[in-house]
Amino acid sequence: MTNVSVFDMTTMQHLWSTPEMREIFSEKNRLQKWLDFEVALARTQAELGIIPEAAAEEIAAAAHIDRVDLEAVAEEVRRIKHTLVPLLKGLQANLGKEAAEFLHYGATTQDVVDTGLILQLQQAHRVFCRDLGAVGRELMRLAAEHRDTVMVGRTHGVQALPITFGHKCAIWLDELSRHAERMEQAAPRVFVVMLVGAVGTQASYGPKAREIEAGTARRLGLGATDISWAPSRDRIAEYITLLAMIAGTLGKIGNELFNLQRNEFAEVEEGFSEGKLGSSTMPHKRNPVAAENVAMLSRSVRYSAAMMMEAMVQEHERDGIAWKSEWKAVPEACLVTGAILMQAGALLKGLRVDRKAMDRNVALMKGYLLSERVMLELGERVGKNTAHEWLYEASMKGIESGASFADALSSHPHIADAFSAEEIDRLTEPGEYLGDVGASVDRVLARERGAKWLSEQ
Repeated sequence: MTNVSVFDMTTMQHLWSTPEMREIFSEKNRLQKWLDFEVALARTQAELGIIPEAAAEEIAAAAHIDRVDLEAVAEEVRRIKHTLVPLLKGLQANLGKEAAEFLHYGATTQDVVDTGLILQLQQAHRVFCRDLGAVGRELMRLAAEHRDTVMVGRTHGVQALPITFGHKCAIWLDELSRHAERMEQAAPRVFVVMLVGAVGTQASYGPKAREIEAGTARRLGLGATDISWAPSRDRIAEYITLLAMIAGTLGKIGNELFNLQRNEFAEVEEGFSEGKLGSSTMPHKRNPVAAENVAMLSRSVRYSAAMMMEAMVQEHERDGIAWKSEWKAVPEACLVTGAILMQAGALLKGLRVDRKAMDRNVALMKGYLLSERVMLELGERVGKNTAHEWLYEASMKGIESGASFADALSSHPHIADAFSAEEIDRLTEPGEYLGDVGASVDRVLARERGAKWLSEQ
């Protein structure tokens, strides 16, 4: 077999997916989920007296993908241009005549394929929730550990005011907590059976259609619906969009940590292991490959979500134009989300925070970082507009001469009259102008401590 995808290339698949997620979205598992639907349907129909009990049990005993010749199934798919029927024929080959007659009784292809996809998503969902919690726990640790680690807050890419690294991490944690809540809320909407027949009327299932649907759903651990969702793809679109939102948050974290590792900042560094190589020509380099990979993966999931928006536009009661695009976008989004969660957790776990570098960068502007604080306090004494005018004069003159902010303030006659030397020292101390940072970090940590989504599963 020729490996042509980043998901199956031996040298690249670890960057784009995890073994666990590749197994969930493997062809064998996909087809097994289709067989699981057939078993649940047959057993429910037998329970309701629609087909013989013996036929249902024979179907259940034979419905294992390892007993089906996949090469023969694939050849038949190419010949007859149908996705499911060749698999059913492969299963029928292992059944007696009577049981074979009752296989796939009343069902249509989309019932099987859609339910199978939902079962794969449900399996992946458990992994996503587990790994989302692992990322959250690392952010909790970093937020608590660096609650008071002062660093520069930047807006529009340049220095603005002091914050703490713990505050930055707590904001990320707060954002992820909302994604966890959304995941929990979406589950009952998304994980439902498809059992509606050719045009959504359930006519082929007969007078007990609703009972068949409920029983099949129960056996598969899914919910039942009030009406067909064959042409309504919002459930899948919602879930993949939610994965894109999670990827967006993690991509933002990866991008931020990528930037903070620039030599000019050097405020953090991802874990470095012996033998890790940064360049084939520059031996000194320690590239932020983990952070940049997390940021890169995020883009792929976001684009898969865009494809799911397109798949919501269906023709009439259902069609293959939009429907089949899910077969590509959904597995890819899940594979990449699995990778980004795993890699983000590892990145945060091994992250090194350089407090000295953060202090150095806080001092880079020689105190001008605190101009807002001085203006507000001076404004209480002389008026805000006057304070702004005086501080502008002092700052421009001080910056041009290379003087510190404290010296610039002391050199301005009006400001020197308004503040003592001790007050100027206090007003230009970065750690004294952090507002509600510590309390807000504490609030997030207190709220999330013991939260279900952060518990180890």
